[in-house]
Amino acid sequence: MQMKPEQLIALALEARQNAYAPYSNFAVGAALLTAKGEVYTGCNVENSSYGLTVCAERIALFTAVAGGERKFSALAVAADTEEYCSPCGACRQVLAEFGGDTKVYLANRYGAYRETTVAELLPMAFALGQ
Repeated sequence: MQMKPEQLIALALEARQNAYAPYSNFAVGAALLTAKGEVYTGCNVENSSYGLTVCAERIALFTAVAGGERKFSALAVAADTEEYCSPCGACRQVLAEFGGDTKVYLANRYGAYRETTVAELLPMAFALGQ
């Protein structure tokens, strides 16, 4: 299934509405497109013990993996900001585990976006045994 970046971004913006972000007030949504054409969404979930917070990107990815997916085509990340929303370092490393060629759409509140890839976001990613 082909999906336009704008469609994936709209799903990320919609997922953002479910974020639990009472500490930062920074709600993020993500939508992950699998190679099979399925979409998994996620939103950030904060915790008063900040280290236990989980980002939208990892929630979408972990849900997809729990559903048996291993190959991904694209990821959209969106927040209620003027700037494009970019994954944190931990999310970049987790995404790199499943392939550097995955397209990433960094979006803002208006749906405007910049296209990149996981490999461009995390050059020289850690890989066990390399």
